Amino acid sequence: MKTTRTTRVYVACLAAYNNGILHGEWIDANQPAEAIHEQIKKMLAQSPIAGAEEWAIHDYEGFCDLRLSEYESIEKVAEMAAMIEEHGEAWAKFAEYEGIEYATLERFEEAFAGEWASEEAFAEDLAEDTMEIPQHLAFYIDYEKLARDLFINDYFSADSENGTVYIYRRL
Repeated sequence: MKTTRTTRVYVACLAAYNNGILHGEWIDANQPAEAIHEQIKKMLAQSPIAGAEEWAIHDYEGFCDLRLSEYESIEKVAEMAAMIEEHGEAWAKFAEYEGIEYATLERFEEAFAGEWASEEAFAEDLAEDTMEIPQHLAFYIDYEKLARDLFINDYFSADSENGTVYIYRRL
């Protein structure tokens, strides 16, 4: 499920910022944390304010609807970017629902059921995959109500950018 979404952060020098000067750099977040730290050190070394040491994240993009704080750990930023690169918006929606601290790869892989046109379409596929439904009774199944019941306790969904829904098992 690789994506082409670019995750990056704008890291600003706080010494320059506090002196009314905008000095910072957009940094690709989808790389090891050590590489990001090195780019931050390089940016700070080029600051118009001598001895600059402090920085903050002043902007970011490509993280779907996830929010980063000014002082988000670079390790967490790199981890989030790697998960978005590998699993795209589906992981970001899972992290948004579960909480970023609980959105590990193992939990995501255990929970993620896939992408469907609707919750009702998922319920219909699930019923057909797990039950032997006689043809003469198939028209009597109310998949809308089945979906409602499934999503009360067992599953949750999140709307995707392209109009479909991601389906997850509740853990």
